[in-house]
Amino acid sequence: MSTRKKILVADDDPLNVDFFEVMLSKLGFTVEKAADGGAALESVKRFHPDLIILNNILPKLSGWDLTKQLKADPKYRNIPIIMLSALDDVKDKVEGFELGIDDYITKPFNFSEVLARIRAVLRNRELFGQILVRESRLSQAEELSADMKASVGAFIKSMDDLEAAIATITGEGKQVDAGTLSRQITSVRKHIAELDARIERTLSEWEDLKKNEIGIKTLETRIQLKQELDEHGKDR
Repeated sequence: MSTRKKILVADDDPLNVDFFEVMLSKLGFTVEKAADGGAALESVKRFHPDLIILNNILPKLSGWDLTKQLKADPKYRNIPIIMLSALDDVKDKVEGFELGIDDYITKPFNFSEVLARIRAVLRNRELFGQILVRESRLSQAEELSADMKASVGAFIKSMDDLEAAIATITGEGKQVDAGTLSRQITSVRKHIAELDARIERTLSEWEDLKKNEIGIKTLETRIQLKQELDEHGKDR
């Protein structure tokens, strides 16, 4: 991970949020704190975190309700959420996962375990993002292929018509229809221009996607290096 990941910690226990802020900051994360659900929602809009550590029981707006709002909003639904809870009931865990959280950790928690889960969630989201980029490129390739097939068909039809028009010029005793010939030439040029523009547009879109695409091997190397650096920092 080449940039500092941003984590929002939303918990009404000041000891918890201060602990997370100190530990995660030491490991290279940028941390923001929120003491209630309302403040957490405002922080999401302003801070745009890469991950949210969220207590399920918060003043003003519960973790459950905040999750519902975020998952219903296209701008924020892809932000991963790790839910912290004192509730260890299976029903509560199932409810959380059904709302769309990425992980559920019960209190009291071990920080090493929480850190491992944070890394796993961020890694999974980054891999998922790369898959989406590849799927988008494949979709564009399929669209381009369909457009090219249709354009080639129209181009062939125009060429057939042009060939027929030319035949009228060389045919004995036949009149040359200059207007028909001109229209056929214009049609051929139009189809060629449309196909060329479509290819150029798709190539440009592919280049934009490639800027955000990381090879799987490169991504794995970055993640491994980040983990080694984090472990080295812990040992110091």
